[in-house]
Amino acid sequence: MRKLFILVLLLAIAFGLFWFHETRWPVRSAQQPPQALMVNQGDGVRDIGRQLHGLGLVRHPDIFRAHVLSRGDTAKLRAGEYELTGSMSLDDIVSKIVRGDVVRRTVTFPEGSDIDAMARLAGARGIVMEDFLRAARNPAPIRDLDPGAPDLEGYLFPDTYDLTKKPDPAADLVARMVKRFREVITPELPRIQASGMSVREVVTLASVVELETARVEERPRIAAVFRNRLRFRMPLQTDPTVIYALKKAGTYDGNIRRADLGIDSPYNTYRYPGLPPGPIASPGRDAIRAVLQPADVKDLYFVSRNDGSHQFSANLADHNRAVTQYQRRGAVGAPAGDPMAPPASGAPLPLPSAPPAVVQPSPGR
Repeated sequence: MRKLFILVLLLAIAFGLFWFHETRWPVRSAQQPPQALMVNQGDGVRDIGRQLHGLGLVRHPDIFRAHVLSRGDTAKLRAGEYELTGSMSLDDIVSKIVRGDVVRRTVTFPEGSDIDAMARLAGARGIVMEDFLRAARNPAPIRDLDPGAPDLEGYLFPDTYDLTKKPDPAADLVARMVKRFREVITPELPRIQASGMSVREVVTLASVVELETARVEERPRIAAVFRNRLRFRMPLQTDPTVIYALKKAGTYDGNIRRADLGIDSPYNTYRYPGLPPGPIASPGRDAIRAVLQPADVKDLYFVSRNDGSHQFSANLADHNRAVTQYQRRGAVGAPAGDPMAPPASGAPLPLPSAPPAVVQPSPGR
C-alpha cells in the first residue's frame, strides 16, 4: 500500500508539473512576432483548440478543452479577432478570450456624411469602396419605412463601427448601419406619425438641419425656420441642397457660386419649392429630434455670425439688418461667379419667376 501510495503521489506530482507546464508556462516568448487568432461565432472549444494547436501554442486541442473546462469558462469564450503578443501562457490566452480582449478595427462616420463620403472613409479602413457603394445603393433593407427610397442615403446611421472579417465585410457594415438607424428611429415613429410627415420627409429635413449647423443647441431653431417656411409655402433656399445637386452632377469643386443656384436639379431648393426629393446626408439623432420637436418660434431666416452660431429673424427687415451686420460679403449684391461665403448659410437673390410668397431671401445667408 505504501508503494502504491508513493506511486500515486509521484504520478500526481508528475501530472501537476505537466499541467503547470502546459497551461501556466509561457507558450510564447516576448521576442516572437504577434500572432492572430480568429474566434468565429459558433466556434466550439475544440475549434479554438485546433487553431491554437496549429499555431503551436498547445500540444493537443484536448488540453485546451480540458483547461477551459477546469476553469468553468466553456460558455464564456467570446468571438472576435485576437492578437497574441508578448510572453503568454495557455492560461493567459484563455483569459484573453474570456475577457473578449479583441482587436478593434473601427471606422467612424461623422454626422452629415453622404454615401460617397462614407464609402471613402470605409475605403480608407480597408473596405472595398465599390462593394460599399453597391450595398448602399440597394434600398431593400429600408423598404418598409421608405417604399420609394432609391438607395440608402440618409439611412446609414453615422456612428463608430467595428470592422469584422466577414465573407462580405462591406455588406455586413451597411447592414449594421441600417440596423443602427432602425434602433434610433423606431422610438420616434409615434412622433413621426403625429407630425404628419413621413419617415422620408423627417430624415430629409433632418439631413438639411444637420448640415446647416454643427451646434446641437441651434438645431431645434434651425428646424423651426425650415418648418415655418414650408408652412408658408416659402422655398427652403438652403445651400447644402445645392451642394448635393452639384455633387450628383459631378461639378462641385468646394465652392458654391451665384451661377450654381440655377442648377436644374430637384435637389435645388432655390429653384424648386418644398423639400428635396430625399435625404442629402445621414443625420444624427439630435437633428432628427430637432425636426420632430422644433423650437416654438416664428423665425423665417437665419444668418451666420461667423463664429459657428447664427442670428435668427422673424421678418425680412430684421434679417437684412443681420446680413449687413454679420455678412459684409453676403450673397445679395455679390458679383456673379464669386464664391458665396460662408457656404450653407446665405441669403440668395430672389428667384425672378417665383410668386410673391417665394421671393424672399433664404434663411441662411
